[in-house]
Amino acid sequence: MFEGQPKGLYALALANTGERFGYYTMLAIFTLFLQAKFGFTATVTSNIFAGFLALVYFLPVVGGILADKFGFGKMVTSGIVVMFIGYICLAIPTGNNAVGIAAMVGSLFLIALGTGLFKGNLQVMVGNLYDDPKYSAKRDTAFSIFYMAINIGALFAPTAAEKITDWYMKTHNYVYNGDIPALAHQYLDGTLSGEALTKFISLASSQNVATDASSLTNFANDYINVLSQSYHMGFAVACVSLIISMLIYVLGRKTFKHADVNVKQEAENNGESSVHVQELTPAETKSRVVALCLVFAVVIFFWMAFHQNGLTLTFFARDYTAATATGLTRIGFDVWNLVLIAIAVYGIFAIFQSKESKGKIISTIVTIVSLVVLYFNYNAMDESISILPQKFQQFNPFFVVALTPVSMAVFSYLANKGKEPSAPRKIGIGMFIAAVGFMIMVLGSFGLPVPDALASTTGDYRVTPNLLIGTYLVLTFAELFLSPMGISFVSKVAPPKYKGLMMGGWFAATAIGNYLVSIIGMLWGSLPLWILWGILVVLCLISAVFIFSIMKRLEKVC
Repeated sequence: MFEGQPKGLYALALANTGERFGYYTMLAIFTLFLQAKFGFTATVTSNIFAGFLALVYFLPVVGGILADKFGFGKMVTSGIVVMFIGYICLAIPTGNNAVGIAAMVGSLFLIALGTGLFKGNLQVMVGNLYDDPKYSAKRDTAFSIFYMAINIGALFAPTAAEKITDWYMKTHNYVYNGDIPALAHQYLDGTLSGEALTKFISLASSQNVATDASSLTNFANDYINVLSQSYHMGFAVACVSLIISMLIYVLGRKTFKHADVNVKQEAENNGESSVHVQELTPAETKSRVVALCLVFAVVIFFWMAFHQNGLTLTFFARDYTAATATGLTRIGFDVWNLVLIAIAVYGIFAIFQSKESKGKIISTIVTIVSLVVLYFNYNAMDESISILPQKFQQFNPFFVVALTPVSMAVFSYLANKGKEPSAPRKIGIGMFIAAVGFMIMVLGSFGLPVPDALASTTGDYRVTPNLLIGTYLVLTFAELFLSPMGISFVSKVAPPKYKGLMMGGWFAATAIGNYLVSIIGMLWGSLPLWILWGILVVLCLISAVFIFSIMKRLEKVC
């Protein structure tokens, strides 16, 4: 899987890993931050979250257009600088008034703009490395490796966010409880009464707070402020990660400098660049652009479903999932256990793929050591551990990292047999798998109270964490079929003159899907949960049927 890849791939992948670590640290707590600090409803939170994601994935269109004119590398470095400024602004504590909201919105725009300049153009350079016939057959494998590197950064992000929140809350003698922020805002607004008020008094008492009116008011204000400041500190992590990302990019530039060439620069170099520009007829160009637009239309609904992980699935983790884990489930809530499992998986694959006995021996030792350490780590854990809702977001990147060699081995086996699905066919299969993932949520949500009734619900309604873990596992399979293959398809099929624009088009489709995420968030309230997940099941199935109906046209341009 790693053999024979150009060195530039690893420099670009690691630069992206650093940036993604900061981004996903921020994203892990973003919706929780909006509701805790500002007291926003699910509808307002959904619109802000979806609008931000839409900008993050739409602005690469602008970044692509600028890169086609000025160069990919210039846009990447500019993007890192702009993102850095945005994260600094977001990390500065502000009030929860109109000024604070305006500062937050401005910060989000800078982060989205910087991401638009950085993300797509970095991936175009990865694709350019494989325009060389020497590496062209390794394009899909390369994007799988690149995608895995992204998720290594994302894997550690929720733990970073959780540790900061836990530490800062404890320094103020508080313990995180996901029910408190909403109840505290209602108490301060004077809208809390009945069973909901009783619940808030009980939660305040569990934090060692007196239950008279004055003490409750002080507690509500202080808890909101302390929790909000812990989230601001979490956002600062992204600033550090971007510095690391810039260093990797600059120090590794010599390994991919030849791929930082657009069509305009190629012409100016009078053919001296190592990047070969393929000439296409107008008809071929049109055929490729139309095929890409059809794929873009399909993936809109995948991202609408998939990025519920930062919105309604996070709400579900906070409001409907057990706040503690016991038994074997505990193993997944320590990121180092997940790292050891991933090392063992790669070690096992290396045993079978190593061509020399020395490599097999080293791989065997690494696998055994990682499993032994995992065993002792697991036995040293408390019998019951607390779970913060953002922690669930580490399972998707973990599954990506651990399952990438599995998926690549399967695809390699099928390729050797001449039966590997084309990139468009993989995308269609991914849509079917995504439908299965949300069907798990449908089945697991029957009988649960609607969100609007939670404040007055005192019975035990929380479900096992394994429901969300299983859902993330299935959705990861869908993601591995769809996302890296889609990026590879775009880099391969895009007409050379429009590489930046077409990669931007992929992100524009993702942007539309991300904005549609808000629809499910806005419906979060009075509808039964199984209906919400059912909507996503239906949309994924319709998308899968559509892409298979146009498969011949898509495969013609591959």
